[in-house]
Amino acid sequence: MQANATSKWFLILGSINMFLAVALGAFGAHALKAGLPPDLLAVYHTANQYHLYHALGLFAVAVSAAGFRPSRLFGLSGAFILAGIPLFSGSLYVLSITGQRWIGMITPFGGTAFMIGWLLLAAGVWRGRKPQPESTPNLYRN
Repeated sequence: MQANATSKWFLILGSINMFLAVALGAFGAHALKAGLPPDLLAVYHTANQYHLYHALGLFAVAVSAAGFRPSRLFGLSGAFILAGIPLFSGSLYVLSITGQRWIGMITPFGGTAFMIGWLLLAAGVWRGRKPQPESTPNLYRN
């Protein structure tokens, strides 16, 4: 995938995940607040926080992919961060709503995916060079 396509896809995926994080946060604050015990509500809150943070992380990937010469590291970074959202946040959402604690065994895989994604993003920026001004992708062009 070229940088412009990578940027576009991670902007879309970041936007969709921001929508989901806000919607699930509102659901937790209004629909679950009275029905969940405090410990499971705290788990839900943690899931939602990390979902929100990593949706923003997808924007960081998009901006980095647009601002540097194309690198496979940006796509891999976004893929790991994206995979971490259902593995980490998704498993905690399900655990908090169902009370099935065994689902928490999945959560560390999501956390690991997040960490790998952030390291890959750092490596992409570290190794990347800024494109020449005339080759900078215009994300606002159709």
